[in-house]
Amino acid sequence: MRVDFYHLQTQTLDDVLPKLLEKALGTGAKILVKVGTPERVEFLNSLLWTYNDTSFLPHGSKKDGNAELQPIWLTSDNDNPNHTKIVFWVDGAEGKVEELEGVERILNIFDGNQETALAQARRLWKELKAAGHEVYYWQQDNNQRWQQKA
Repeated sequence: MRVDFYHLQTQTLDDVLPKLLEKALGTGAKILVKVGTPERVEFLNSLLWTYNDTSFLPHGSKKDGNAELQPIWLTSDNDNPNHTKIVFWVDGAEGKVEELEGVERILNIFDGNQETALAQARRLWKELKAAGHEVYYWQQDNNQRWQQKA
């Protein structure tokens, strides 16, 4: 399994997540976004309807129902009801890789300005690498483009 770590430094999750979801959705795969708390699930649910007047990201959460029909499913639970291949871990959420049967890629987006988020990302990196997963690290440059770091 491939795991990409996205280190936020100059932008917030609210700025970055819609753009990354657009790219992931462009692959044709369904997406699961695991969020740290139910309150943030609903905040992001609202954000994805309003973040851009010219774009549309089809999505839903437990409040909306029909998980299996949703291209993007937002949750704070440990489930994969839309049978996705791509999982985003945001706002400190994480899961057990072995529980994600069929998942091909995880994108862990963390705030590098928060010490607890940084420590969690470092721990996850070590655990996933030791378990034999492909791990990649990305940081934004001054133009807010993602650059892969060694």
